[in-house]
Amino acid sequence: MSSFEITGGKRLSGEIVPQGAKNEALQVICATLLTSEKVTLYNIPVIHDVVRLIDLLKDLGVEITQDGPSTFTFQAREVGFDYLHTDDFRLKVGSMRGSIMILGPLLGRYGKGFVHLPGGDKIGRRRLDTHFIGLQKLGATFTYDSDHQYFAFTAPKLQGCYILLDEASVTGTANILMAAVMAQGTTTIFNAACEPYLVQLCKMLNKMGAKISGVGSNMLIIKGVNELHGCEHTLLSDMIEVGSFIGLAAMTGSEITIRNVNYEHLGLIPDVFRKLGITLIPRGDDLFIPAQDHYEVETFMDGSIMTIADAPWPGFTPDLISIVLVVATQARGSVLIHQKMFESRLFFVDKLIDMGAKIILCDPHRATVIGLNHEYTLRGIRMSSPDIRAGVALLIAAMSAKGTSVIDNIEQIDRGYERIDVRLNALGADIRRING
Repeated sequence: MSSFEITGGKRLSGEIVPQGAKNEALQVICATLLTSEKVTLYNIPVIHDVVRLIDLLKDLGVEITQDGPSTFTFQAREVGFDYLHTDDFRLKVGSMRGSIMILGPLLGRYGKGFVHLPGGDKIGRRRLDTHFIGLQKLGATFTYDSDHQYFAFTAPKLQGCYILLDEASVTGTANILMAAVMAQGTTTIFNAACEPYLVQLCKMLNKMGAKISGVGSNMLIIKGVNELHGCEHTLLSDMIEVGSFIGLAAMTGSEITIRNVNYEHLGLIPDVFRKLGITLIPRGDDLFIPAQDHYEVETFMDGSIMTIADAPWPGFTPDLISIVLVVATQARGSVLIHQKMFESRLFFVDKLIDMGAKIILCDPHRATVIGLNHEYTLRGIRMSSPDIRAGVALLIAAMSAKGTSVIDNIEQIDRGYERIDVRLNALGADIRRING
């Protein structure tokens, strides 16, 4: 197990470029299974979860070449289904949640697919019913081996239909969409997730020859085609990294320019940070965060305490709730953080309290933060990263704290952030990686 040793209190300065979007990468990499032709993807983040998925596709028989630091070409001439029955496949699937999205492409192209229960962050229960019900409506049947937590799907030919999703699941929408593009007839997906990741996936599939309309809305209409072709596709910058860097600048009183943020795809993210009093200045496709010694939380128009809550897109992304909570600890004023979508994402708050933050954990979903207004500095402690997003939130807290902090289990952070220590040290941070 590796750790970060962080000496806090350093002001940062300079420019930083966000990596490619992790969540988009997991979707578009799986989509390469839909064609036997070459698909070249640019701006792929070379992080643990993405590398594991690429290795999984290699094991399935996909030919993959790395053409540059963040450029990969995929060609799935054939898929080795025998590998899906191996212990190695079970172990790899169990370590990453994104692996569930190979199911839709395999069903769409081959009429069969196999998957074990996927792994991923322990941030609460994330059920697969939306995926399976949608695929069943397209005509797939499945059996479940409860002893081995193994699902086998078959569908001689998928048939387009109307699907009303019971929740706007991002991975569920992606899986059903990738199956539907090669189904017979027309499929309508209502209450579809409409995050920028889904928009990008739809654009890529349309370049491959799919016929998807309603892109960017919660109703996707897909006219099935017989085959898809190769294409080239460039991933967006990761909006979660953009939000993390905004929070980092505010907490450390630093002046930072975030490059190539794809501002029009950030949704409510800039507005939420502005509600905390943070100044953000768009400069073309860059975002400038000036150094601020203090930032003050807004109140609602009637003077009541500000509430920040997550919601399905275009609401505020749950992946940044941890970052916003940490940033609020040094604001002037109070804010209620309401994590609606996952019941375990606030379970890192006790570490912040140990560092000196004033937080009342009301229940698993809500925390009230009383800002310290930079009048009382957090203190360094030893802690462990519980998941990707909370891990980076704790890293930001440690970088603003007095003294030295140690964060264990940083493999969690590495799953979502590419060389985060190296990139932040280039701005003036003092982060040392200790290999256990």
